[in-house]
Amino acid sequence: MKPAFLTRSLILLGTLAAFAFQTASADPAELRIGYQKSAVNLVVAREKRFLETRFPNTQVRYVEFPAGPQLLEALNAGSIDLGATGDIPPIFAQAAGADLLYVGTEPAKPLAEVILVSKDSPIHTLADLKGKKVAFQKGSSSHALLLRALNQAGLNYTDIQPVYLPPADARAAFDQGNVDAWAIWDPFYSAALLTGQVRVLTDGRNGLSNSGSFYLAARPFAERNPGLIPQIFDALNQAEALTRASPEGSIEIMTRQLGLPRAVVASYFSHRPDLPISSITARDIENQQQTADLFYQNRLIPKPIRVADVATPAVPVTAQRQTNTEVTP
Repeated sequence: MKPAFLTRSLILLGTLAAFAFQTASADPAELRIGYQKSAVNLVVAREKRFLETRFPNTQVRYVEFPAGPQLLEALNAGSIDLGATGDIPPIFAQAAGADLLYVGTEPAKPLAEVILVSKDSPIHTLADLKGKKVAFQKGSSSHALLLRALNQAGLNYTDIQPVYLPPADARAAFDQGNVDAWAIWDPFYSAALLTGQVRVLTDGRNGLSNSGSFYLAARPFAERNPGLIPQIFDALNQAEALTRASPEGSIEIMTRQLGLPRAVVASYFSHRPDLPISSITARDIENQQQTADLFYQNRLIPKPIRVADVATPAVPVTAQRQTNTEVTP
């Protein structure tokens, strides 16, 4: 008997193949997109109504979430159809039994993931973190960055004192000297950097940040609408093309969205590479599996998981890889 995951994948692959021979696909009556307010492509797409233009007969609803875990909870509950999150929340969700599918990805942002220390800190190398208090959001991309950094320095997770705090509380603890280091992502990183009181101990380069953001869908939605998802990504990639063609316009949009000084958002954008949305590849699955194994090895998830069980077969996305001069700010 074939494993259940293989059967599901073959069913989905067959459905996708059948779609390729269809000349048209009915638009859904409603499309519910989960997002976080720092997600540039989704925020710009919402502002410019790219999805509404692509699907004129569909009511598009954007639902904001404070973080990835809450977004994935809503996705698993059927409250939204598709959403974007960092690489770590899906690992925890799968370990908890959520019925979700990886359907797309954005590239990694290694310059936007850092471990910070105060500018006068005696900590100068990753090895100096031994015995120190490090603040970070549990189950976040910064958690993964820290695990990889410790491994690179020959340290174990048990060699540090982890302090689990959401970004705002971690910033306060860091500023007050209650923790020795802070693993964080943009735009929180840029906000701290521009104070002139911090020093970057390491960022996500050199293999410390090898996975980007992921787009996930509720399995029933993905299996019911196999041809819709690449169309959604094509529309969202208009936002990425616009950001590349007119970064100042997207900076203004994100400044309003985030409620942060423009200088902070501009710094955030300076750490942001081009982020076209594309289909899941074997390499994406391999990288995510390595991350999941790392979390299991450190007893941070209760059981091993197989990422391939919840990844869709590749679906063509005619992403706008080059600047689209027809898109206007």
